[in-house]
Amino acid sequence: MRKPDFSRMRKTLLLEGEPDCVPLYDIVAKEVKSAFLGKPVTDLKQEVEFVVAAGYDFVPLQIGFRYFLGITPALCAGEQKTVSSKKPLLKASMARYSVFTDADTERDWAEEGEGVITNLDEFESFPWPNAEDFDYSIFEDIKSYLPQGMKVLVGLDGVFTPAWLLMGAETFYLSLVDNPELVKGMFERIGAIQLECIKKVTSFDCVGVLRFNDDIASNQGLLVSPNHLREYFFPWLKQIGDICKKRGLPFMYHTDGNVVEVLEDIINAGVNALHPIQPNAMDIGYLKKKVGDKLCLVGNIDMDVMTRGNPQEVEELVKRNLREIAPSGGYIVGASNSVPEYIPLKNYNAMRKTTLKYGRYPISI
Repeated sequence: MRKPDFSRMRKTLLLEGEPDCVPLYDIVAKEVKSAFLGKPVTDLKQEVEFVVAAGYDFVPLQIGFRYFLGITPALCAGEQKTVSSKKPLLKASMARYSVFTDADTERDWAEEGEGVITNLDEFESFPWPNAEDFDYSIFEDIKSYLPQGMKVLVGLDGVFTPAWLLMGAETFYLSLVDNPELVKGMFERIGAIQLECIKKVTSFDCVGVLRFNDDIASNQGLLVSPNHLREYFFPWLKQIGDICKKRGLPFMYHTDGNVVEVLEDIINAGVNALHPIQPNAMDIGYLKKKVGDKLCLVGNIDMDVMTRGNPQEVEELVKRNLREIAPSGGYIVGASNSVPEYIPLKNYNAMRKTTLKYGRYPISI
């Protein structure tokens, strides 16, 4: 078992050279964590037990605006107040999503058409939360369980994504042209809430890194024009980056898809690390050469192979990245999104164990 040491992750995120070994990073579904430990993971103590046993240097905790919408993670900060609405925010679907049970389980899917806010009247009447509405007690509670050398990675979910989730995808994209006043209001209201939340969570001394999650791209490219992102989104990302810089915290940004077109915007916002570098969207070798001196690269282990491949195939992907991307630092191993309940435990363990076995500097594979 590798001893937790957040300094190796911090050094990697900040591009300060090679640490002792390559860190691991993932957000892991509770079904996978429970299968790994052989018992349910239901509380903070068990969460810490899992991350230590699995070889991570951080405990992931989640908070923020999307939890107000009822999109809840396996572990979040307390019992959050959630919005009540006449129209469902998301569409629930039952299917066999998990490889750990034969029973159908539920997943929520985004509204493609109209959401709960389609005009300015609905915007004004919506029960918007304040940063004070979120429960921050978990950041105090975690302190009694954190082993020496481990920190919290706090994750918050976006500005762009909550805006279109509330509006519905079709309404949002049409409103960029037909109703820019509404779009501007959505970004300003959501951004202000998230910014205040970030100021609060980054004041806890147990927090070692901030991850901001906001998908702005598909595999083919950006979801909206770069000009729209520069008008509505990147100013908020920059404000978050400024807070992290002021408080000496590494700033990780998660977005799916191909964001090559706006890499400089991401870097200029103060982002230190980019996740998850999907191999079907961006070439991690190209990114290492182009921006490897400016951005730590996190993830990239193919979700399709993790899901439908075998441990040997996963091992080869990890070895390749350790050999080609990890030298000089600035790379953290992880899946090219997350580790959901449909990834077999044997494949997850193959990614983990290969990193722990071969990821010691200097890399020699």
